[in-house]
Amino acid sequence: MGGAAARAVLLLAAAVAALVGGASAQLSEEFYDRTCPDVHRIVRRVLKKAHQDDPRIFASLTRLHFHDCFVQGCDASILLDNSTSIVSEKFARPNNNSARGYPVVDAVKAALEEACPGVVSCADILAIAAKISVELSGGPRWRVPLGRRDGTTANLTAANNLPGPRDNLTTLQQKFAAVGLDVVTDLVALSGAHTFGRVQCQFVTDRLYNFSGTGRPDPTLDAGYRAQLAKSCPRRGGNRRTALNDLDPTTPDAFDKNYFVNIVSTAASSSPTRSYCPLPARPRRRPSTASPSARRPSSRASRAPWPTWGTSSF
Repeated sequence: MGGAAARAVLLLAAAVAALVGGASAQLSEEFYDRTCPDVHRIVRRVLKKAHQDDPRIFASLTRLHFHDCFVQGCDASILLDNSTSIVSEKFARPNNNSARGYPVVDAVKAALEEACPGVVSCADILAIAAKISVELSGGPRWRVPLGRRDGTTANLTAANNLPGPRDNLTTLQQKFAAVGLDVVTDLVALSGAHTFGRVQCQFVTDRLYNFSGTGRPDPTLDAGYRAQLAKSCPRRGGNRRTALNDLDPTTPDAFDKNYFVNIVSTAASSSPTRSYCPLPARPRRRPSTASPSARRPSSRASRAPWPTWGTSSF
């Protein structure tokens, strides 16, 4: 991975760490050194086994951690089920039939309970799982401070306000600012998590067939790529709502720079006013190993929108 690419993914890692917020001052990388020294090894073992059956799981767990942290901090409130006193965040619009990975989190918890009963919090499990998921997908390694406490309340209203697939730039900036994230650096960096995972057709079809209510395709779409997407997301018939498309067709299961590279490669034909519909980034015609700095985009690229945000199907 080139220097520019490494900086890009490290920036994303830093943005994920920023979600911890002010609580990070009370956390420690050595929190479980005495009480559960094998915590990372155990989580890694469970995740590698889960990945054998579900290649999407690393992206799903990364997204699950983000959806937890964006709502009242990294407290595992997204794992709480409905009860007499709790309305679960699992049924918020961005999570219902969308957020994935709960059984794997349960498997991690069971393995840790066997090794270290009553020690590792679910909030820390989500943080470690996201970290290891990125590492196992070829992304950077970073240190994760631990010691989070599990929340006992859920916030359905806040969960319904997670960044959405059709939020425009202004709305996204407002949502990020509301939770203390930078509206430029953090927004762009965290968008880079769409470098792996999948998106459901229901969040693509409007740009293929009825962009902004015109009854026509988004004119900024490359014609060849539009035809390719139309095969998996037909206007009628087939599995036109829930069929999946790679967010990064170049390296769909790798955590790398290619999501951004794909977007830059199509920037000249993009409209700066279009909404953030979660259309997968069009793959380049020919994969390249050169760093972004060696392939500087034209001046037109600076007018293009930032990466799409908020998919339903990591």
